[in-house]
Amino acid sequence: MTTLAIVGAGPGLGLAVARRFGREGFAVALIARNARKLDALAQELGVDGITAAGFAADVRDRASLQAALDAAAGRLGEIEIVQYSPLPAREYMKPVLDTTADDLVGPLQLSVLGPVTVVQRVLPGMRRMGRGTLLFPNGASAARPRDAATGTSVAFAAESAYAQLLHDALAPENIHVAQLIIPLGIGGGEPDHEPEALADRLWSLHAERGRFRTFVRPLD
Repeated sequence: MTTLAIVGAGPGLGLAVARRFGREGFAVALIARNARKLDALAQELGVDGITAAGFAADVRDRASLQAALDAAAGRLGEIEIVQYSPLPAREYMKPVLDTTADDLVGPLQLSVLGPVTVVQRVLPGMRRMGRGTLLFPNGASAARPRDAATGTSVAFAAESAYAQLLHDALAPENIHVAQLIIPLGIGGGEPDHEPEALADRLWSLHAERGRFRTFVRPLD
């Protein structure tokens, strides 16, 4: 059995993706800061017959993130798929003229240094298997910067550039990198933006291994 690692796992999209990939036979490693909440999610998945476990880490702390990924692979099996989707903090959402250099440190740690840390840790295992998938769900500001969310706009743009470069570099090694742009946010009554529908889209990106960027719906 190989493993899906969800970095930034929670009760919405993370849980839906865990169920979708778990039905396909993957073990699920749930990675986020709150160990108690992760254990509750793992128990819920276990009721559905899915092998899952929580591994607490702060994505802005590279050592703890590396340790969580190592523990997940050791306990559940080699990590074949990663979904990187930690939730940005509210303080990252400032207008551009109110955003200082210090205000960008947190967003860049979350959306750039975090993904780089994850990729460097899981890539050797993917190469040993000869396959792998890296999934990056993002909001619309990853494709179109928004003044009211300067921190995430800048950081998501950098994350997108990094992921695009990975897509091009790793495709010859059968390691697929895909970004899903979710314009309207998760849930809220739009059927194609509900967690289960998004989980199906992410499964398709993994299985079909097509282009780098896909939109749930056009931005305009």
